[in-house]
Amino acid sequence: MSGTTPGMDVTTLSALAEPNRMRIVELLRDGPLTVGEIADRLGLRQPQASKHLKVLTDNGILEVTADANRRIYKLRSEPFQSLNSWLQTFKRVMEERFDNLDAYLRELQKKENSNDNP
Repeated sequence: MSGTTPGMDVTTLSALAEPNRMRIVELLRDGPLTVGEIADRLGLRQPQASKHLKVLTDNGILEVTADANRRIYKLRSEPFQSLNSWLQTFKRVMEERFDNLDAYLRELQKKENSNDNP
């Protein structure tokens, strides 16, 4: 997949494929949180949450800032912009296919209507 769209990397999809990591990303849509807040909201132990946060950070999906002894995690927009660009290539293909199907169905309706009205 890498190489299909500049910046699109299979590691983004791999990182998001794990359910707990996807839940973390969904949780962080509403804003930055600490590892403790993430663990509490998702019902994970803090070491589990930390492992998932490390994977997400290492893959460029999250950024972390230190605030005294707390680590605050927030989403980075770039991986999602790349993912969106990549998905848009499929959208164009699917829209073209739906347009072709629509044209074909209209042609069938015309033929059916002309056979009903001799």
